[in-house]
Amino acid sequence: MNRVLVTGAAGFIGFHLSKRLLSDGFQVVAIDNLNDYYDPSLKKARLSILESSDRFSFNLIDISDRLAMADFFAKNSFDAVLHMAAQAGVRYSLVNPHVYADSNLTGFLNVLEGCRNSGTGHLVYASSSSVYGANTTMPFSVHQNVDHPLSLYAATKKANELMAHTYSALYGIPTTGLRFFTVYGPWGRPDMALFLFTRAILEGKPIDIFNNGMMERDFTYVDDIVEGIVRVMMQPATPDPAWSSAAPDSSSAAAPYRIYNIGNSKPVQLTRFIELLEKAIGKKAFKNLLPMQPGDLPSTYADISELSDAIGFSPDTPLETGVARFVEWYRQYYKV
Repeated sequence: MNRVLVTGAAGFIGFHLSKRLLSDGFQVVAIDNLNDYYDPSLKKARLSILESSDRFSFNLIDISDRLAMADFFAKNSFDAVLHMAAQAGVRYSLVNPHVYADSNLTGFLNVLEGCRNSGTGHLVYASSSSVYGANTTMPFSVHQNVDHPLSLYAATKKANELMAHTYSALYGIPTTGLRFFTVYGPWGRPDMALFLFTRAILEGKPIDIFNNGMMERDFTYVDDIVEGIVRVMMQPATPDPAWSSAAPDSSSAAAPYRIYNIGNSKPVQLTRFIELLEKAIGKKAFKNLLPMQPGDLPSTYADISELSDAIGFSPDTPLETGVARFVEWYRQYYKV
């Protein structure tokens, strides 16, 4: 592999992924629409770092724009497409559902069509732990049923997995979906807990803690996520010879299709997460305890055995280390 497309390259994960690919010697072609879901200046700052490489090229395109995407793929072909672009956020999907249909459904369809028409060697795309929805069997396994999403965001990610399977079955496109578990780290999104909490603690403002702090998350450091994506990219999905139509397994197929969890596999209670953040900042938080919000999962915990067996890697960055790195980045970037 040499030429790789990264969609959402100015986003949190897309930026770190593009940076890693460039350091590994790949030619990276990028797509992003630089929307204002959060401060575009942060996206532009990430982009400026990537643009320092002569093996990086950027295209300002909205993936939901059918004509622009068709034209782009008509002029380009790729060894792999790493699809990180999406409208993120569970809570935002409660107030602005239509943007999720535009980006996560129509946009993903445009990517699938582009891969089909340009002969892409492997499509790797971001799914989410949110697809487990009402399931409470821990740890979450890719072999479990995920037919009960609790937010439209989760439903669109489940739909992406179904759409990918369809294209793998119909057109033989190797597709691999990665269910990310609570990704965090430097250059993170401002709408995520680590960013919100850090800003509020430094400013002496209270932090909102939902479900009275009785939430558990499988926090996964962004460098571990990127390592997993790159390794998966190098192993295009193949048909599973053991797959049975009489007892279908949702994690694989008779088509070149795979689903993997990628998480730290060590769930941490939110109160412990806050303690580590307070230690890294050197300042106590003022806590505003609130009930559970609609669409949230009380706990996430990834079974990553299939991923580990397939690529020989398991995320292992300690939460203490990752939180400290984020706080260090935040202080430097915002000059706090």
